[in-house]
Amino acid sequence: MSSPSPGDAHVLTPDATRIVGVGASAGGLDALEQFLAQVPAASGLAYVVVQHLDPTHKAMLTELLQRVTAMPVREAVAAMRVEPDTVYVIPPNTELTVVGVY
Repeated sequence: MSSPSPGDAHVLTPDATRIVGVGASAGGLDALEQFLAQVPAASGLAYVVVQHLDPTHKAMLTELLQRVTAMPVREAVAAMRVEPDTVYVIPPNTELTVVGVY
């Protein structure tokens, strides 16, 4: 069996981290909190939260979500490795791309 190439996004290795993408509008904080409060801390999944935020205000979403989950909640930054059982929050006025996950 050959190794997967970067174009084989559908090929997952046994140790690959599965990513759950969660999107919300600016008023979706309550729904995000309710969702994350119910997610087991050891689900083996990574969660990427993309919420429409005002680009001119300091984002507090990371801190707000950390209050409702035992998983670490981190602001996504360039070249960050995606780890299971972690919540990643996209900063305001930012595009998010996940590469090399297989």
